[in-house]
Amino acid sequence: MVWFRHRTLRWRSHFWVFSSYLVLQIFDGGHVGAVIMADHSFACVPLCDLLFQTFVLLLQLVHLLQVGGQTVVQVLKRGLLVGINVEIEILHVDANEKATLQNLNDRLASYLEKVHKLEKENERLEKQIAEWYTSKTVISHDCSAYMATIEDLQNKIRDATTFSTEIYLQIDNSKLAAEDFKMKSEIELSMRQAVEGEIAGLKRVMDDLTLEKMHQETLCESLKEELIMLKRDHEEEISLLGEQTGDQVNVEVDVPSPADLSQTMTELREHYEALIAKNSKDVEMWYHNKMTSEGKVVEEQTTSLEGFRLEMKDLKTTVQRLQVELQSDFSMKLSLEESLQETQQGYAAHLAGFQVVVTGLEAQISEVNAAIEEKRQMYDTLLDLTTRLEAEIVEYRRLLDGEDGSSSKQVITKTTVVEETYVNGVKVETK
Repeated sequence: MVWFRHRTLRWRSHFWVFSSYLVLQIFDGGHVGAVIMADHSFACVPLCDLLFQTFVLLLQLVHLLQVGGQTVVQVLKRGLLVGINVEIEILHVDANEKATLQNLNDRLASYLEKVHKLEKENERLEKQIAEWYTSKTVISHDCSAYMATIEDLQNKIRDATTFSTEIYLQIDNSKLAAEDFKMKSEIELSMRQAVEGEIAGLKRVMDDLTLEKMHQETLCESLKEELIMLKRDHEEEISLLGEQTGDQVNVEVDVPSPADLSQTMTELREHYEALIAKNSKDVEMWYHNKMTSEGKVVEEQTTSLEGFRLEMKDLKTTVQRLQVELQSDFSMKLSLEESLQETQQGYAAHLAGFQVVVTGLEAQISEVNAAIEEKRQMYDTLLDLTTRLEAEIVEYRRLLDGEDGSSSKQVITKTTVVEETYVNGVKVETK
C-alpha cells in the first residue's frame, strides 16, 4: 500500500521494500535522498532513481509471471515485492497534482493486489499439474512370464488344427470312396439289367424258333395225314369203280406190284424227308444267321459299352482328382481365412492401443493448448498492466521533476520483454 500525506512544515519519506535479499529505506534530513541496502551494502541515490529502480523491479516481477514452465513461488524467492509504505510531506502541493498522485497510488496498489492473486493462482495450478502428472504415470506390467505358456498353447492349438484338418480330409476321402463304390454298383446293376434284357430277347427268339419248329412239325404231320387220306381215297375210288363195272367190263389194270408201291412210298417218304430236312436246314440257317447278326449287334453294343465304361472310368478319375484338389483348396482357403482373421484381430488390437495413445496425446495437447492460451491471456493482461504502469511512472517522473526545481534530466527507459515457454520443465521456445 502506498500512502501520500501532506504537511505544511517539513517533509519526510519512508519507502520499504521487503524481500529475502533486498531492503530499501528512504529518509531525508533536509535533502531528498535514499539509502539502498542490498546484500548488506548501501548507497545514496535520488528519489527519482529509486522510483525508477522500483519500476524495474516491478517489470522483473511481470516477466517472472509470464514464465510458463517455472513457478512464480520459486522465482519470487529471489526477490518478492511485499509492500510499499511511503510517507511524503510536501509544502505547497497543488490540489490537482495531489489528486493525480492519489489516483496513481490506488492503481499501483490494485496492481500489487492482482500480482498476489496471480501468484496464488499460479501455485494452485502448479500443484494441479504436478498431481495430474503423478496420476497419469503409466504402469507397465511384465508379461514375459506368460509368453512361454501362451506360445505352448498356440503350438497345441496349431497341432490340434492340423490334426482336425487331417481327420476332415480322411472323412472326405472316405466319402469319395463310398461314392465311387456306389457308382460302381450302379454301373454293375445297369450292366446286369442290360444282360438280363439281352437274355430275355434271346429267350424270345428261342421261343419263336420253337414255335416255328412246332409249326413245321405240325405241317409235316398234316402232310402225312393228307397223304394217308389221298391213299385211302384212291383205294376207295378204285374199289368203287370195280364194283360199278363188275363183270361187264373187263378192265385190266396194270397194278404195280407191292414192291413198286413200297418204292413209291419210300420215294414219297424220302421226298418229304428231304423237304423236312431242307426246311430244318433253312430254319437252322436262319437261326444261325439271326444269332450271328444278333451276336454282332451284341458285340457292337458290348464294345460301345466297354468304351463307355472306359470313358466313365476316366471321367470318374478326373472327378475324384478334381474333388481332392477342391477339398485341398477349400482347406487352404479355411486356413488362410483363419490366418487373415487372426492377423486382422492382431492389427485391430494394435490399432486400438495406438488409438488410446493418440487419444491420450490429443487430450494432453488440448490441455497444453489450454494452458498456453491461459498463459497468453495472462501475458496480454500483464503486458497491458505494464504499459499502464510505464505511463504512470512517466507521470511520476514528470511530477517529481517538476517539484524538484532543479535541472531535470530526461530519462529514457528501454524495456525488453523476453517470453520463454516451458513444457514439463524444459524450455521449448524463446521470444
